[in-house]
Amino acid sequence: HRFSSLTRFVSPINSRSSLIASFFTRFDHTMATPSKTSVHDFTVKDAKGKDVDLSAYKGKVLLIVNVASQCGLTNSNYTELSQLYEKYKGHGFEILAFPCNQFGSQEPGSNEEIVQFACTRFKAEYPIFDKVDVNGNNAAPLYKFLKSSKGGLFGDAIKWNFSKFLVDKDGNVVDRYAPNNFPNS
Repeated sequence: HRFSSLTRFVSPINSRSSLIASFFTRFDHTMATPSKTSVHDFTVKDAKGKDVDLSAYKGKVLLIVNVASQCGLTNSNYTELSQLYEKYKGHGFEILAFPCNQFGSQEPGSNEEIVQFACTRFKAEYPIFDKVDVNGNNAAPLYKFLKSSKGGLFGDAIKWNFSKFLVDKDGNVVDRYAPNNFPNS
């Protein structure tokens, strides 16, 4: 129905027909490609390289954090992340940790070393994912979405390790916290 007025003006000449057919094909393709409107629309890699569909976290509040093991903020953030997780994990809360080496090369280890560090030293029970970039051309699509949903005080870019995004049960980004906003606050 939406194309009936357009097709009235199209002559049956083959070249025009193929042009119009091409238009309809492109139009239908772009209409069929949904944009990502929720954190739940993304698939990420876990620390072992397996795909994780974030729709598995529907109905849970999420705190998404870019972590690093050799940062001056590491001890306080990892300690408080573990405390926060312990307190709320039974109440529909998850922390999703994404290692990142973009800030002072403070996360140089392999995924296996990062998981061992967080789980052994800080008793992290929450999921730790594949190391990602959070800024620049190679930024993970999830982080591009997070930043576009909640810009920071001085622009969208992540400024340092332990930036945090709070996501509601429906996958909407509701707040963003700076690295020096510690989890227990």
